[in-house]
Amino acid sequence: MHIAPGAYDGITARIIEQAGFPLVYMTGAGTSASLGYPDYGLITMTEMVENAGVLARSVSIPLISDADTGYGNELNVTRAVREFESRGVAGIHIEDQASPKRCGHLDGKEIEPLERYLSKIRAACAARSDPDFVIIARTDCRASMGFEEAVVRANAALSEGADVAFIEAPQTMSEVASIPERVEGPCLLNIVQGGKTPVIDLRDAEKMGYKLAILPGVLLRAAVKAFDAVLESVKAQHLVPDELNRSSPHQSFQRFGADEWDEIRARFAVGEKPTVQQL
Repeated sequence: MHIAPGAYDGITARIIEQAGFPLVYMTGAGTSASLGYPDYGLITMTEMVENAGVLARSVSIPLISDADTGYGNELNVTRAVREFESRGVAGIHIEDQASPKRCGHLDGKEIEPLERYLSKIRAACAARSDPDFVIIARTDCRASMGFEEAVVRANAALSEGADVAFIEAPQTMSEVASIPERVEGPCLLNIVQGGKTPVIDLRDAEKMGYKLAILPGVLLRAAVKAFDAVLESVKAQHLVPDELNRSSPHQSFQRFGADEWDEIRARFAVGEKPTVQQL
């Protein structure tokens, strides 16, 4: 089973790669937050695609992206697949919520009719130019229509050409365990801290048969907590915490490719020998 932590910008994408993970997942909720919005379907396809392009060019490992509902009907889905693929994204997931969608672990989600959903999956599969571009079929119907319908929809999407099934927000450990048993293809598990799905050790998820686990909010939540702590310290003590003074700006920039850019400068500069200024 591959584990893909959630990234929402070039910083988080690079840190995930440097930590040794094989995949990056672009979280729609994190992307929404990075633009100043909650995960209420307020972000457009263009905004999502452009952010995915930033993440994809920031790393050398594959990027899987949230593509929400596909942003409309079969025509919009077709364009979305082409746009994500053109940015170097390795795969996307498309869900069966009605637009505007909501975070999969919130109440009040509206679900599209099955045939409308399947028509978008068919369109997505037909739109890709690279057969290795992965189409992940997500269903959010568990909360309003029940677990059995979620399994039916996942299998139907796979039969229409989807590569991976994603049943969002199973509510019991029994449901989590039964998804890989009853779904007739590779399965994705979404790990949302504080969400509707029970807490599970990822090693157990792998034993159950899941092929991919995404952790959309793990870095966003950690970052917000760290931001709060640092800002509270600065406000109270009028000092930056000492641990933040232990590396130079250039050392920080090295995490984001400074050495590569210095080497380019050294190769092509005319009449001078560039040096790195240690600030």
